[in-house]
Amino acid sequence: MAADRDPAAGAPAASLPTASSPVATAGFSFPTRVYWEDTDAGGVVYHAQYLAFLERARTEWLRAQGWGQERLRREHGLVFAVRAMTIDFRLPARLDDALAVGVRLRECRRASLVIAQTIDRDGVRLLDAEVRVAALEVERFRPMAIPAALLPMLQSLESPPAGGPARAPGAPGADEPNPERVSR
Repeated sequence: MAADRDPAAGAPAASLPTASSPVATAGFSFPTRVYWEDTDAGGVVYHAQYLAFLERARTEWLRAQGWGQERLRREHGLVFAVRAMTIDFRLPARLDDALAVGVRLRECRRASLVIAQTIDRDGVRLLDAEVRVAALEVERFRPMAIPAALLPMLQSLESPPAGGPARAPGAPGADEPNPERVSR
């Protein structure tokens, strides 16, 4: 309803999803709200803004596992960078919508991750995304192996798509950067 999206009407604080709110995907959920800065003149979320929603959710998912971006950079010389992304825009989000941005690790390789992400509003799927993330050495932005302190934890969080084959931990992926090529 349009009245539900009218900021002057004032949405109750309880309508903002929380980390414990049910979402259609298993995994982590990051709550966010759509503000004027996220929209075009018609009050619809500008397509590029969805990337920021997805990035924030991935960052908070990693932080919830105990591995903030700054800690990874400082302690391991590691940054994660998006290598590729596929997005299916299903329905638009609008001004003042309370959104749940889901994060689920589909695959953890030696030097990369495949992350399934979703954006839902009131249990209705607005967007699906598959994000391929590379592990990079911070100084040279070259591929590097995910540190041994982090790799087993990430592998324990893998949840392949329903019906998909499980990958043996540590098995290389065909399109994964080769960390052995990095000169140290």
